[in-house]
Amino acid sequence: MAVVTQSASTTTKAVQEARQIALPILAMGVIVAILYFGRLFFITSLIALTIAFILEPFVALLMRIRFPRSLASFVVCTVALALVYVIGLGAYSQLAGLYDELPKYGQRIADVVDSVQLKINGMEDQTYKILVPARQRLEEERRRQQEQVAAAVKKGKKGATVSPQPLPGAIPEVRIHEESTPISDYLQRLSSVYQVLLMASFIPFLVYFMLSWRDHLNRSFLQFFHGEDRLVAARSMQGIADMVRAFVVGNFVLGLMLAMISSVLFWILHVPYPALVGPLSGFMSLVPYIGLPLAMIPPLFAALPVNTVSVYVLIVVTVALLHLIALNVLYPKIVGSRVHLNPLVVTFSLMIWGFLWDAPGLLLAIPLTAGLKAVCDNVKGLRPFGKFLGD
Repeated sequence: MAVVTQSASTTTKAVQEARQIALPILAMGVIVAILYFGRLFFITSLIALTIAFILEPFVALLMRIRFPRSLASFVVCTVALALVYVIGLGAYSQLAGLYDELPKYGQRIADVVDSVQLKINGMEDQTYKILVPARQRLEEERRRQQEQVAAAVKKGKKGATVSPQPLPGAIPEVRIHEESTPISDYLQRLSSVYQVLLMASFIPFLVYFMLSWRDHLNRSFLQFFHGEDRLVAARSMQGIADMVRAFVVGNFVLGLMLAMISSVLFWILHVPYPALVGPLSGFMSLVPYIGLPLAMIPPLFAALPVNTVSVYVLIVVTVALLHLIALNVLYPKIVGSRVHLNPLVVTFSLMIWGFLWDAPGLLLAIPLTAGLKAVCDNVKGLRPFGKFLGD
């Protein structure tokens, strides 16, 4: 009887241990599925939250001169929308001019591709001549000519093939397969664009409500906690806000500086459309790991009609210097030392969020991971994870 009881208790303990392991795995799978299938909703919300973090200092500035928070939020959002409209008009004019010159760019790109292909073929021929002896090359050429002659003779003697006819009364074979039509493809693209535009239309309203109802939301959220848990939640919220604000606002200011400096330098170098390629190059330079090559693409593409080696070299040197100065000198001072993430965690976060949310995930990976680290640092049971994520 004692043996049976001991065996039953052992089985129960094993079941409990398996349940303790399985439940977190299932929960993680459910969370990943929700993040993947609801990515449009989450990306829209996080973009609105990012813009709210950028605009919050201006709201606080207006509140210092006795503006109510709701009125200050409305004024700041209106001015921001007006600036976006003006910037959009400027970008549209630049893109319209670029569109008119697309044939010139296309011809120049074709010439560059042809020249590169000719050089590659020449290098292959040179390598082949060096590595393969002359006698062996002659034998291979003779064998290739014989094979071509034999194939031509065989093709000339070959009669016409007759396709088999179906028997009288036989039911013809019907193959059913689904093929995508141009109309269905167009409707699918239109549906995707409609969903993106629909979600994007909510961003101004979300930003306004996040700014105007900020204090109310903070107080309401803390009502879910009691005692010491409320203090932990308050510290976590403050830590997340400080870390994300340092990252978002710092990167925005740094990108703005790089955009203006790049536009001026490209104008001095006579690069076409400096007001368009300057901001693109400046903000692309802040993308982790691949920022430097991405920042070189817009000015090099814009400089194709100029087609001088000196301009290409000056563009590469200018973008490289701005990138190095920004990351090594300006980034620590502007962004600050609040975002402490080790490089391995940053790489994994870029891989995970890039897989879940594509390009927006790459841009939001670091602030999301930094916010997660802030929560782990302020919750006692999660502090080892915070130390693991830190540098």
